[in-house]
Amino acid sequence: MSLPLTLDQAVHRQQATLQLARDILSLEANEINALATRLNNQFTDAVSLILQCKGRVVVSGMGKSGHIGGKIASTLASTGTPAFFMHPAEASHGDLGMITQGDIVIALSNSGESDEILAIVPPLKRLGASIIAITGNDSSTLAKAADIHLSAHVAKEACPLGLAPTSSTTVALALGDALALCVLDQRDFTAEDFARSHPGGSLGRRLLIHVNDLMRTGSKIPQVSISASLSDGLLEMTRKGLGLTAIIDDEHKPIGIFTDGDLRRAFEQNVNLTTASIKDVMHHQPLTIQQDQLAIAAVEMMELRKVNALLVTNDAGILVGALNMHDLLLAKVV
Repeated sequence: MSLPLTLDQAVHRQQATLQLARDILSLEANEINALATRLNNQFTDAVSLILQCKGRVVVSGMGKSGHIGGKIASTLASTGTPAFFMHPAEASHGDLGMITQGDIVIALSNSGESDEILAIVPPLKRLGASIIAITGNDSSTLAKAADIHLSAHVAKEACPLGLAPTSSTTVALALGDALALCVLDQRDFTAEDFARSHPGGSLGRRLLIHVNDLMRTGSKIPQVSISASLSDGLLEMTRKGLGLTAIIDDEHKPIGIFTDGDLRRAFEQNVNLTTASIKDVMHHQPLTIQQDQLAIAAVEMMELRKVNALLVTNDAGILVGALNMHDLLLAKVV
């Protein structure tokens, strides 16, 4: 049984751990910087090849390279390039049937000598697929067999034992990111395009959901005419539960709004709730938003103007809906 550490020993161990972590991060950062200086026309050729691809990009690798390959495939797919990961061992047992002429295979192997990867190179060539290899060995069998070779060579692994793939996997991942994002850039891929691939994420909700997807419509819109009494307005607010009512003209255009806040101010001013007209207490020129605008624009407008609800109009300025912050919270736009 080891003896408990003294205070000095515990402090020393903590400092040593922090220093090791800093050294590891610095080493991996230096390897990525070295990779950046080595990039050449092989990289731009790989970008061009992917841009011209008529099929899909298939990423493959064994072990840790396989994990990195899965991330690269996912990044490509989410940034406009149809891609998926294929396990090389499974490929030799039938999954090669997923690959067709015109596909591109990105094969990862730090040594460039992984048996499972090399076993599928000949059939890939017979199928007419192009091969982009990412290895840490320019002279390897895989590097020589590929149509394009991207070097992910590192001078040293960050593992203190020099055994676990660390710097090499970091460099391969960074190289894959660079490849995917340069392809994204040349495709003129936009944030809206990204959102379409992520409808369940926060970005998708912010960029795909419009006001007319969330607004209250039809009989759910609180509204009264300009000739209505204040008591009519209060009843409409109570029935619809939005804390407001729109005041509309004969063309069904909003010309005013009455809110819970206006009601409190009416009490403070001793307004006769029985005899007063809605036009005497309403706010003129109510804040509105058009139905085809993004829901996030409604959030920004509410926050800027410090209100909790908006009236929604169409291109002709006619009232077509009402929206409050609760609707936006439920849709997770906020």
